[in-house]
Amino acid sequence: MGNCFGKESSRSDNFATPGRVVGSAPPQPAPRAAVPKIGGQGRSLGGGPALDTTDARAAAAKAAEERAARAGQPRGKLGQALAKEKQQTRVGTLGEASRDERRRKDIDEAAEARNYN
Repeated sequence: MGNCFGKESSRSDNFATPGRVVGSAPPQPAPRAAVPKIGGQGRSLGGGPALDTTDARAAAAKAAEERAARAGQPRGKLGQALAKEKQQTRVGTLGEASRDERRRKDIDEAAEARNYN
């Protein structure tokens, strides 16, 4: 038995190539080309002017502050609705739910009175 995804092999494949003599070293791989040395100052992506990397911590802090300032602003219709819901307190939310339930109850009572007559 073997792997269901493996290739089929016959017993003769194990002995298809000549073997080695006991005590001999395995064949050595071919030598590889040397890896070229890269030197000099690295460049940032984007093709813009080189940035001063000595003040990277301050630049990261400034970018984080800008993102935080933009995150607080609601975007579009859904963002404004979400901001409005976040501003509601627990009492306000319960009061709104209570008013909605009273309106439903009044509508149901009016419909029942109309159907009775």
